[in-house]
Amino acid sequence: MLSPRRRFLKSLTSLAAGLAATQRSSASGGTAVTPRLPTVQLGGYEVSRLIVGENPFYGYSHFNRILDQTMREWCTPERVCAVLHRCQQHGINTWEFTHSARSLSDLKRFQAERGKLQWILLSSRDMEKNLDLIPQMAKLKPIGIVHHGGVTDRLFREGQAHKVREFLRRVRDSGVTVGMSTHNPDNVRRVEEENWDIDFYMTCCYHLTRAPEEIRRITRELPLPSGEVYLDGDPERMFQVVRQTKKTCLAFKILAAGRRISSSLQIEEAFRSTFDNIKRQDCVIVGMYPRYSDEVGDNCQRLRRILNVA
Repeated sequence: MLSPRRRFLKSLTSLAAGLAATQRSSASGGTAVTPRLPTVQLGGYEVSRLIVGENPFYGYSHFNRILDQTMREWCTPERVCAVLHRCQQHGINTWEFTHSARSLSDLKRFQAERGKLQWILLSSRDMEKNLDLIPQMAKLKPIGIVHHGGVTDRLFREGQAHKVREFLRRVRDSGVTVGMSTHNPDNVRRVEEENWDIDFYMTCCYHLTRAPEEIRRITRELPLPSGEVYLDGDPERMFQVVRQTKKTCLAFKILAAGRRISSSLQIEEAFRSTFDNIKRQDCVIVGMYPRYSDEVGDNCQRLRRILNVA
């Protein structure tokens, strides 16, 4: 039996070999792929029910600045593109990321390497302040443009939901599929009740953007500065509105930003409980950081097993 240290080293060797093979395949125009994952219709596009996210690529760990830095140091443009190619080879066909110079540069490099993933663009502060950037980004052909969830929640809380609605109107005018991200299920309820012109939602499984007074009301104290509160009942509260809306929802943070990955069983349960509680037309977005294990292959196998597909 291998010792824990030997198993760890073996996993690193296997991962490195997999990424190296992916890089060689992409560089030579290789097209070997596994069968596609199940897909849903989003606008005029077929989107795999598992979408790769961006947070680990760009150091958004939702833990601390040390892990942020560790992620950024490992996720070089070369490695990010290798992971994206591996996603494509395992049947994922869509990447979701935030507007930034680095992410757009990685997209350009990936496409130059014959990468074919579709992409969904989450808004940046620049896009939210300068709405003229929306038609500029639309020309690059994302399959959807989404208003950023943290900003959505803040503007709704401050009585400025009209700014979100105007952003979405400009996305519609650009001819791109319209999406809104949020961590607060009440925001989905309001948009549904007011019948906004919107195609899909990005719905966070955890309400990370509660105001301090709301957190104090629930927990009777405040977390440490910059701390995020992950409550056990949050997923079901969001799933309720996901099931109620007829629009497609892209569930994210299903692993609580790495807080539900202490065992394969726990990861399996997070995936299974999510797919059991969302609609058949919905998807999940999962960030992947395959530095220590083949997260791409594992997640795709997990999805196939849960959805009972070959």
